[in-house]
Amino acid sequence: MILAMNKIKYFISLIALTMMVSLSFGQSKSVDFTTKNFTDRQGLKNALRAIDEGDAYEEIADYKTAVTNYLKAQEFNPNNADLNYKIGSCYARLNQQEAAIPYFLKALELDPIGAGDAYAAVGLCYQLTYQFDDAINAFQKAQARLTPEEKKTKGKLLTKHIDECTNGKEFVKDSARVFIDNMGSAINSKYRDYAPIISTDQSMVIFTSTRDNPYNKKVEIDGEYDENLWISYRNGSKWSAAKEIGEPLNTKENDATIGLSPDGQKIFTYYGKKGGDIKYSEKKGEKWSVPTMFSAINSPDGHESSASFSYDGKTVYFCSNNTDRVQNYGEHDIFMCKMDAKGKWGKPVNLGSTINTEYDEIGVFMHPDGRTMYFVSDGHKTMGGYDIFKTELQDDGSWSEPENLKYPINTPEDDMYFVMAGSGRQAYYSSSRNGGHGGLDIYMITFLGPEKKLKMATENNLIAIMANPIEQEVVMEKEVEIKTSRLTVVKGIVYESGSDPKKFLDAVIEITDNATGQILFTNTANSSTGKFLLPLPSGKNYGIAVKKDGYLFHSENFDVPQTSEYQEINLDIPLMPIKKDSKIVLRNVFFETAKSTLNAMSYTELDNLVKIMNDNPKLKIEIGGHTDNVGTRTYNQKLSQDRAEAVVNYLLSKKIAKNRMTFKGYAFDEPIDTNDTPEGRAQNRRVEFKILSNE
Repeated sequence: MILAMNKIKYFISLIALTMMVSLSFGQSKSVDFTTKNFTDRQGLKNALRAIDEGDAYEEIADYKTAVTNYLKAQEFNPNNADLNYKIGSCYARLNQQEAAIPYFLKALELDPIGAGDAYAAVGLCYQLTYQFDDAINAFQKAQARLTPEEKKTKGKLLTKHIDECTNGKEFVKDSARVFIDNMGSAINSKYRDYAPIISTDQSMVIFTSTRDNPYNKKVEIDGEYDENLWISYRNGSKWSAAKEIGEPLNTKENDATIGLSPDGQKIFTYYGKKGGDIKYSEKKGEKWSVPTMFSAINSPDGHESSASFSYDGKTVYFCSNNTDRVQNYGEHDIFMCKMDAKGKWGKPVNLGSTINTEYDEIGVFMHPDGRTMYFVSDGHKTMGGYDIFKTELQDDGSWSEPENLKYPINTPEDDMYFVMAGSGRQAYYSSSRNGGHGGLDIYMITFLGPEKKLKMATENNLIAIMANPIEQEVVMEKEVEIKTSRLTVVKGIVYESGSDPKKFLDAVIEITDNATGQILFTNTANSSTGKFLLPLPSGKNYGIAVKKDGYLFHSENFDVPQTSEYQEINLDIPLMPIKKDSKIVLRNVFFETAKSTLNAMSYTELDNLVKIMNDNPKLKIEIGGHTDNVGTRTYNQKLSQDRAEAVVNYLLSKKIAKNRMTFKGYAFDEPIDTNDTPEGRAQNRRVEFKILSNE
């Protein structure tokens, strides 16, 4: 199971620390379970039997049953240091640290020498309950009991916990301004629900759950089922009741969520049967393809715990503990793998020491803005367990110093499975907070931005306000705008023009950098719904070409400056069948201002037109030039005519026969928008392509 690998780090630390000193209870005030100390032979016998049964259940990690037996023995003899320690350990492993603390303290009170390792255990409980000063004191006492040899290894772990507590004090004092809301019963159950993955526009969430499922695979110890994938859709602000996603993503093995492409059409899932590998699947219409091993990142002897797509699908970021990889810094490291021009995946590359530590980097999410990465680590500056960090890709290819997302997003326990919405305003993750529906629930984080501050000129102003609060005007600092991600999301549907009901089309969508002519990536509309979603990071002039055999292509242009923040654009795209009188606007054909000279950014669009002409050798067309109404008719007539001719001349240079093309200037006689606004006039300045015949 994926959760078995990512179990609460507290358990690991507790086991490591409590093995520091061999138990030697029985000294000082600790009362042993012997006939010398108790005359009630039957009671003693029952107590010893309860301890033996507790030990047996503790051995198989059934801590709830173990502590029930230990407490029976505790009623008979509450003053045994060993038993108090065992009860505290069980409560700690059950994530009931407040209940554990008195028993660890009792063990130390009864036997401060033999119970030395209880200082580390109670320190962890203090840390997990935000009692950081008490935790530091306990860890320091545990350090003082180590031998010089132990200080080299076990002392390092204790120092790490002390540093975490120091960080915790800082992060709680200077906390993040967020709301953290449980996603409710539509998503969460009485079982564990975790590892949410979302589409960029938050219209869909897929997550992992151990709730009852059609495969009825129940785990014996904790009473929960094996992992399966569940899905929910958002309608406005509400989420639909989660449903089991079905085959082939769910199987009779453990199946868990790992990563989702920005448009929600490609998915990584976790396959735990061979020790931890990642599978890949694509959605075709309403069905997912059978998941296959993503061999580019899976290693034969390693464990791959997380993976994330880049916005263009040409890079995958992933976590692996394969020690055979070059420059492995710690346990799991974060790597990236790039697709080459031929569509083949290259060798994994370690992201380096700025990101990876000697500890564990176990989760990664690359935001669709193309530069912001969130990852999970128990290294760096944490406040305990796994914390979530943020880093940004710089212009020189380096990564910025990771930034802890702070409390209350991060806590002294494990905080994992973090994904950020395209807007940057909301994020989703898993947590075991009080008041939840089950052991782990899925929560939505809403980022509030900086707090507005009360601005006072002098102390006298404050006195005046207190004396006359109604008449005194309070001046507030200008509200700081909540920053969003620099990302434009273009989404919509593709269908055949004029079809009723709509005939949805699985058109290919090419996204081009108009400045270079390079095709950045391609996408495909869903064959059943015609839906598509395109993440466009700020800083480029994008050309969009929507293509399908038998139809004229549709083009769009989006000039997205570097300073642009998050926006969503919805499009309905009707594709025109290749037939007489079908007409399209060539939105990515550009001219120099007030001239008929083609800009080089036009070439990609015009080459798409060349392909249509070559694929349809009988096609005859008209190129029409159009202007706004600024200037005289004579001027605009000539400009529109010259621009149409410039397009035809380009097609002639690509060996398209002259007798297949005509051109005409329409000046401002056929506007498609108002000429009363700059935006409307920009729409009216255009070149159109019209089919005259195809015979």
